[in-house]
Amino acid sequence: MTTHNAAFATSEYDRRIAKTRSAMAAVGLDAIFVTDPSNQAWLTGYDGWSFYVHQGVLLTMEGEPIWWGRHMDMLGGRRTCWMHHDNIIGYGDHYVQSTVIHPMQDLATQIKARGLAQARIGVEMENYYYSAKAHAVLTEALPNATLVDATALVNWQRLVKSDPELAFIRKAARISEKVINTAIERAAPGVRKNDLVADIMHAGISGVDDDWGDYPAIVPLTPSGLDATAAHLTWDGAPMRAGEATFFELSGCYRRYHAPLCRTVFLGTPPDEMRRAEAAQLEGIAAGLEMARAGNRTCDIANAFMQVMAMHGIERSGRMGYPIGLSYPPDWGERTASIRSEDETVLEPGMTFHFMPALWMDTWGLETTETILIRADGPAETLCDIDRKLFVKD
Repeated sequence: MTTHNAAFATSEYDRRIAKTRSAMAAVGLDAIFVTDPSNQAWLTGYDGWSFYVHQGVLLTMEGEPIWWGRHMDMLGGRRTCWMHHDNIIGYGDHYVQSTVIHPMQDLATQIKARGLAQARIGVEMENYYYSAKAHAVLTEALPNATLVDATALVNWQRLVKSDPELAFIRKAARISEKVINTAIERAAPGVRKNDLVADIMHAGISGVDDDWGDYPAIVPLTPSGLDATAAHLTWDGAPMRAGEATFFELSGCYRRYHAPLCRTVFLGTPPDEMRRAEAAQLEGIAAGLEMARAGNRTCDIANAFMQVMAMHGIERSGRMGYPIGLSYPPDWGERTASIRSEDETVLEPGMTFHFMPALWMDTWGLETTETILIRADGPAETLCDIDRKLFVKD
């Protein structure tokens, strides 16, 4: 075993691989090839901004996983992965963005060399990083193999966090507190939104004490006024204005682990309808947190919140939360369970969610959210310590 700079001890990766192999065996897979950078990092420790080219992890039922990617990124793998260097392999640059050859042809060669030419191999079909062309080329290059959809197989193994992972998420939560406090303190009429976002990003990257900040998987979402009626707008160079609400959807990040947090600031005097909605939202969040207990289901959290909204005459439907942890762009969610009325995932201790029952109304938006940890006993723990309210500034 070589000395490595991976985020966790080898024993933690061994635990993850054993868990993944059990899931593979349950669906009759000989191997999986995962391209999601979060899954790559979770299995191997690989950490680099190279997911714009083809790369991935090949995991069979024995031995170390194989990290495969561009040759220059193989060198980064040697700096960040826990495996022996022989299991970190790269393909030549002549494959990159070529119109006559494709990296999946090299991957097929690697798969055949490992005796998997006729294997049943799982691939992540519904994934940002595995293209239709990649699948077509790999299928053609492995005519005797059976490629099956193994989307989210690894993601589901990540749902319950280990103690070392929770330690990282708690560090991210301290950074989340810092970036939200920065946003609240800096927000004022006349402040250009891009300058405010620059301060937010500086706060996040500088981190807290010795815990340095990593780049979050989603950029700061900071819409104001009518823009805040939409969920995923970023920023511009316009000055903030009195009489408008701005929601801040942000997350600290520590070694790729996140703890998303949202708060809303109103510059001036909020309208009565927003104040009424705030009171209902806070009551609903408390009801949802009370149901966020081991043995309950994700839908129980959503239904508790929506029942309160209905009592106050506010219509709210759809998803209002998702698991979080280790992630890369473009999303800090894990893409498995959802906090919504039709999802019956049973809650277990160690699960972490972004509970996000935001309200987007006709003329304003109100985001007040929490990163929560399901505990062995009692309601969920909120991992960030920021007042849960609409922040009002003159």
